[in-house]
Amino acid sequence: MRWLLAIALAGIGVLLLSLGFATYTVPTVLVPDRGGVFREGVAGAPQYLHPVWCRNDLGADSDLCNLVYRGLMQLDANGRIVPDLAESWSTIDGRVYQFRLRPNLFWHDGQALTVDDVYFSLTTLQDPALANIPGLSTLWRSMTVEKLDERTIQVTLPQPFAPFIDLMTVGLLPEHIYRNTPVLDLVTKPLTANPIGAGPMRIVEIASNRVRLEPSPFNGGQTPYILALELRFYPDYPSIVAAFDEQQIDGLSTILPGDIRIAAQRDDIQLFSSVESAYENVLLNLNNPNTPFFQDRRVREALLAAIDRTTLIDDVLSGQGVVAHGTIAPGHWAYSDAVAQHPYDPDRARALLEQAGWVDSNGDGVREQDGAPLRFILLVKDDLRHQQIGAYLAESWAEIGVSVNVQPVSFNGMVSDFLAPRAFEAALTDWRQVGDPDPFAQWHSSQIEGNGQNYGAWNNPNADQLMEAARATTDEAQRREYYAEFQAIFADELPALPLFHPLYTYGVSTRVNNVQIGALNTPSERFSSFPSWYIDSRRIPASQVQADATSPSPADAPGAP
Repeated sequence: MRWLLAIALAGIGVLLLSLGFATYTVPTVLVPDRGGVFREGVAGAPQYLHPVWCRNDLGADSDLCNLVYRGLMQLDANGRIVPDLAESWSTIDGRVYQFRLRPNLFWHDGQALTVDDVYFSLTTLQDPALANIPGLSTLWRSMTVEKLDERTIQVTLPQPFAPFIDLMTVGLLPEHIYRNTPVLDLVTKPLTANPIGAGPMRIVEIASNRVRLEPSPFNGGQTPYILALELRFYPDYPSIVAAFDEQQIDGLSTILPGDIRIAAQRDDIQLFSSVESAYENVLLNLNNPNTPFFQDRRVREALLAAIDRTTLIDDVLSGQGVVAHGTIAPGHWAYSDAVAQHPYDPDRARALLEQAGWVDSNGDGVREQDGAPLRFILLVKDDLRHQQIGAYLAESWAEIGVSVNVQPVSFNGMVSDFLAPRAFEAALTDWRQVGDPDPFAQWHSSQIEGNGQNYGAWNNPNADQLMEAARATTDEAQRREYYAEFQAIFADELPALPLFHPLYTYGVSTRVNNVQIGALNTPSERFSSFPSWYIDSRRIPASQVQADATSPSPADAPGAP
């Protein structure tokens, strides 16, 4: 018996040694595993959590709405509007639109999402009680909404209007939750008590300083590896950075240009950048009697040629921008690069001013004509970044004999006191151009008066015709041609001086893996690839890895126990 026991023990020992040796020699790989919570810092807290108002927000409201709600349509990476909850859509002569709902859709509470919910959401925004709500498009009240069958909704407009489709990206609300809520309350009061949507994440906890979201089991998409996402609210950007340094959060919702270089040198943070659907420009008031020289195209071109925009971006913005040649950012489906580009050329700028009759006859460094100096006031927003840009522009223009007084004002003051009443000479402004690229509100001559936003009073009949034609057709190829022609006229006429398209930069801890941020229409879209992110991982034999294009690629690692 002792011999048998010894033989058995020896066999077990050999087996253990063999298994141990195999463990050390069999190649293994790291693969994502489910687990962990991703915590991100955001400046400010959500105010409404209503899908209508989230469209105009760049903070916590927009971040949450993008995760919680879904609309019939959505924006793709190129700014093109494509189906979301809608399975398909079609239009008859650009006036009648039909949307067919996808089957098997559900709200966060498990209730079926039906065409009745779509009808409820759209007709709610048509209610006469909302007629005087600022910021709510009047187009809602001009359309007719009909339910054609159990999966099809039809919207009829009084006339063809291609940008209408942008409204169909608004998030939908469940009728069974909100049907008894007065319309005015539903649209104007916060939905922070129990927001229910059909988005990929559902809110499971709301507190004054954070919101916790978990993947919706009814979304039907890829199940995220990370178990929950928490947005934590801080009073300002420095507080977010401090929380990251103390490892209280894993992500910074934005990295300011002034901190880019410092962040890039850290080994505990990953940076991701995307060109924003926005542009910064110097808006010139072509109708101000104090600055009649802005009506001379040669003066406008000279002002632009005097600006080294590449250096402006590198030195003032820490590289957080790309040179703009018009109103539409590169990568957008309507963008055209076949336009006049005005490179930095101070010698040409001086020559253009001299051709226009502006010379420095008294040697004081400022050009004049008929005794009047070439001088104007440039309004800038009163934050540090815009004041620095304004100072750079003033220095650039001083080099060619133009005197500029930079005047900081608050954002609200710039709009209400200067732009809206057209009581300005020049202003450094930034414009968001998310969704449909229609520039009508900013540049059509009909918008010079009243509540229009053509603050600079540009009046170009050819540009007007192109904008009108682009609104009247839904054919994308035709619209692209119209907008290419519009961009060419804009780049030639220079009613405003395009400076740059800003970059949005996102920061994530290195403990979070497989983060991928592509082209974004708004910063809130940074979570579109969230299902592929992971914090936890595990090792498995390489032979067990199944090639799956929908899953993150495993991280190769040397054999180890």
